Amino acid sequence: MKEEYFGKDTKIIWQDKKRWCGLPWSFTRYYLVEKKGSWLKLFSFVGFLNVRSEELNLYRVYDMSVQTTLSNRMFGTGTIVLHCSSNSETVVNLTRIKDPYKVRAMLQELIESERLKRGNRISEFTY
Repeated sequence: MKEEYFGKDTKIIWQDKKRWCGLPWSFTRYYLVEKKGSWLKLFSFVGFLNVRSEELNLYRVYDMSVQTTLSNRMFGTGTIVLHCSSNSETVVNLTRIKDPYKVRAMLQELIESERLKRGNRISEFTY
């Protein structure tokens, strides 16, 4: 699957599925993929017969949060909400993934390194 979707010379850094009661019984899959020296992207594939795929360049993410319900905490899952400056989607949800706080910390480090590599800065506005 790796070369079919992501191309040659790519490495899957992280992958997970949307979970139900802590178990990966879903047709929603998430991948964090790196192409050596070129890009770092987050891919999501939703569906079984009709598959919708989305990709997000990590340097476009400017804010993130973690949402957990009681049942999410019972099963060790949560939803990471990524706010980004993309033309297609401004909010991307990584729904009910395992260990959301560890994944958030990993994403924060990778996002900052991508911004530094590309020279992107997020400006804060005060009103």
